[in-house]
Amino acid sequence: MKTWFKAWWFLAVLWMGQAQAELTIEITKGMDNPTPIAIVPFKWDGAPLPEDVSAIVSADLQRSGQFMPLERGRMLSWPHEESQVFYRDWRIIKQDYLVIGRMTQVGGQYQAEYELYDILREQRLLSGRVNGGPDNLRDIAHFISDQVYEKLTGIRGAFSTRISYVSAQRGGAFRLIVADADGARARTILESREPILSPSWSKDGKRLAYVSFETSRPAVYIQDLSTGQRQRLKSFPGLNGAPSWSPDGRKLAMVLSKDGNPEIYTFDMQTLQLERITEHFAIDTEPSWAPDGQHIIFTSDRGGQPQIYKVNIYSRSVQRLTFEGNYNSRGKLSADGRFLVTVHRNQRGGIFHVAVHDLQNGRVYILTDTTLDESPSIAPNGTMVIYATKEGGRGVLGVVSMDGRVKYRLPDAFGDVREPDWSPYLN
Repeated sequence: MKTWFKAWWFLAVLWMGQAQAELTIEITKGMDNPTPIAIVPFKWDGAPLPEDVSAIVSADLQRSGQFMPLERGRMLSWPHEESQVFYRDWRIIKQDYLVIGRMTQVGGQYQAEYELYDILREQRLLSGRVNGGPDNLRDIAHFISDQVYEKLTGIRGAFSTRISYVSAQRGGAFRLIVADADGARARTILESREPILSPSWSKDGKRLAYVSFETSRPAVYIQDLSTGQRQRLKSFPGLNGAPSWSPDGRKLAMVLSKDGNPEIYTFDMQTLQLERITEHFAIDTEPSWAPDGQHIIFTSDRGGQPQIYKVNIYSRSVQRLTFEGNYNSRGKLSADGRFLVTVHRNQRGGIFHVAVHDLQNGRVYILTDTTLDESPSIAPNGTMVIYATKEGGRGVLGVVSMDGRVKYRLPDAFGDVREPDWSPYLN
């Protein structure tokens, strides 16, 4: 087996650390001129709620890098309905937009009413209401964030999505964890003494595929997130790895070496048919579906060094996509198919960064300035990329915007985290 593939597999299996489920956001870089916006604490007349909805909305918008929420201590008033909004007060403290709201409770359900105002034009841009149970206050907040974000940017918000990742304990336990996109409400869905690799969300967001070594050999599993029910796919001798769901949810692409060399295969979840897609003496690995469902991008050293290629699953025609740098791997395409995110190493240095390749004009942009960056995954709205990196000798998750202007970290307080994957839209 080629040296670079051995090294990747060895590192993927052996990274260790201590684990803690909850992640904490640390913003490291933002836009130069984010839009000022004030999110007023929502009116609530009852006992303190377990979650501060308006604070979560504020944190969501700030994390996008495109907005600068006003500190509550600088607000001149806390309006909760339109008659209490005095635009002059907000112009004095240089705010462009204002979000106000009210929380009420009916039976066991909470209802949030929210409104968005344009301060300069003195007009209401958006209003709505959303309901949820006591355990759904964060869902309510993320929903409101999505609505405000889309109204002001024209891009669908992704605050209501989720992430998955793997955390390892020093004692040797591995955990597969699912959390909100901001790292909150982290939940362990699988714990094992053996390595867990390559979690991949199904396109309906209800299942995860991943690789587990719990039988001492790598095998691909599918787990239902609501019931916890697991399905082990048929295993073959050698490598069984890197599952990736097709856009229609019917097939999994994966890497198998049952014929002696790692190749790309697809597995039809309905017919249970396995189909070999690539056939080359080089190593073909790390498949990821293109948005059209007719192509799979993958990493191969068939040109002498690891680069990204695209194969048509019907004609089997192969096209090379990356040419800049002596190493490109772990490719993921944006939803419009224009941008390709990879782990990239240039010709001069030996440092691995996350880069985006504009397939329309051929330009390559380095997004990160950390070291040992790996496993990039794109948010469903195409604005942000989550990836794994090293900080202080331990694994952390970083997030960077597709233009590189916004960065933040989701460091685990005690542990070593890897293999992030961003979910699709969940509603």
